[in-house]
Amino acid sequence: MVAVPVLQAPAAQALSGWPTFTHRGVPFRREDLAYNPTDELIFPCIRLVAGRAADPLGRWYLYYSPHNAPGGICMAYGNSLGGPFTEYSANPVVARTWAPHHSVSHVASPHVLWNEANRTFYLYYHGENTTTRLARSADGLNWTYDRAILTTADLPENVTETSYARAFRHAIPGRGNTYIMLFMGNQAGTRKIFLAWSGDQRRWTVQQTPLVSPAGDGATQIANPTFALKNGIPHVIYNSVDAIHVTRVGTDFDQEVHLGVMYEPTTAAPDLGRAAAPSFAQENGVVHMFYEAGARLHGRIARATAAAIPGLSFRT
Repeated sequence: MVAVPVLQAPAAQALSGWPTFTHRGVPFRREDLAYNPTDELIFPCIRLVAGRAADPLGRWYLYYSPHNAPGGICMAYGNSLGGPFTEYSANPVVARTWAPHHSVSHVASPHVLWNEANRTFYLYYHGENTTTRLARSADGLNWTYDRAILTTADLPENVTETSYARAFRHAIPGRGNTYIMLFMGNQAGTRKIFLAWSGDQRRWTVQQTPLVSPAGDGATQIANPTFALKNGIPHVIYNSVDAIHVTRVGTDFDQEVHLGVMYEPTTAAPDLGRAAAPSFAQENGVVHMFYEAGARLHGRIARATAAAIPGLSFRT
């Protein structure tokens, strides 16, 4: 792929037309969870299940995980994005040991994508940090292991982590794909955002060069990407060590225009100066952002809201 210049625009100009999020609290108290092995939670993924799963526990499922060992893919459910959310009684729905498929130190970073064609939920998660895995489910609760879909062997040898992946239904012109995947790759000690594409959500072609690097944000590390279309143009949303940023990548995913900070964490609890791993959903004209708040490895899941903006679609 031809290298393109990294551009950084003034945040006040570049973020015009992007939402201003206001912190709204937490969807559940970490301290009240029955499954809470490490007292830290990461990587929320909010998904509509009403009309998709038969007899769901609630309209919305909120997936999350502890990060430190043993990790575990967990779920809470609610009928409104504003909550309340109730912990699923059989967490974790995926554990670090799943014979005969894997026995690892931890599993974490759940991302669930609904496939309308075969009416199946696809769960992407990592364990170890060198491997992204896939499981499938008809109800979002009971999972069948599929395969390891991405490892460090798929990238140059100086990439030592391939994790925090999110997949979306989106076609890139000329690539014959139906889906894209954004993930974090640790390249020679610097965490960057990488791209892959697929026709079936299971077999992926991996771009060998980073899609987004931290230098354009004045950052040292970035991770936890998600995807948005603004007036039809693809953008990647992700976090640095503290704030949530936006970069325009263009229709062909061959640009890297750093637009600035979309969400600056508050200094008060639960943010305590750090926000990461956003996941978005919209209800009644309001965009809800679920995110990881607080110091790394001591985080909890939080929620912020903003008015929906015409032409801006946070992809799920």
